[in-house]
Amino acid sequence: MSIERNLTGDRAKQIAGEYAAHLVNDGDIVGLGTGSTAAYAIKELGQIIKNGFNILGIPTSYQSRFLAIECGIPLTSLDEHPVLDISIDGSDQVDKKLNVIKGGGGAHMLEKIIAQSSKRYVIVVDEGKLADHLNSSVAVEVLPSALSFVRERLKIIGGKPVLRSAVRKDGPVITDHGNFILDVDFGVIDFPEKLAAELSCCTGVMEHGVFSFVNEVCVGTKDGKIDVLRR
Repeated sequence: MSIERNLTGDRAKQIAGEYAAHLVNDGDIVGLGTGSTAAYAIKELGQIIKNGFNILGIPTSYQSRFLAIECGIPLTSLDEHPVLDISIDGSDQVDKKLNVIKGGGGAHMLEKIIAQSSKRYVIVVDEGKLADHLNSSVAVEVLPSALSFVRERLKIIGGKPVLRSAVRKDGPVITDHGNFILDVDFGVIDFPEKLAAELSCCTGVMEHGVFSFVNEVCVGTKDGKIDVLRR
């Protein structure tokens, strides 16, 4: 039973990712998100390039960088192109007002930089990521030397922080930027913008996974359709 659900979810992710890839125009500078759904978009962009499109990609992680290279996507940087035409990225959860939680892959700091550098920012998800209210844990990237300080501050504002540990290894997950990640349970998040502001004001927090500025979400459904949600 669980295998069938996973296959359905993977197909819905693929539909969403491939749909978003075709929103890219010839000549665009494209932000390449991180995660399983964004990976489908990157692979489809590789096929589009083979058909004659000229685009340049800016990856949000080593994971998306390596995949883009494998798919034949020429890469550039924010230093060369500080304004992107479009970025495509996945999400851990999306609420009714299109507030988003990201950070499951630990790349949310660069993902947010890329997002806010883009003229058009598109989130791609399967329908299982939709929720009436956000309630997933929030990834908070922390300067290692500030870990204890930040952990206590997060408790004060109602969070239950847990240090993200490396799978099958001793010690914490280390981000691409050399920081730690705290996964913080805030329960139901009724006011995402308020929480985002509180987290951003906490000294020692390098970035967090609450994205309260998303305007466009492409949702792949289990029956093979795409729902496009906009604010």
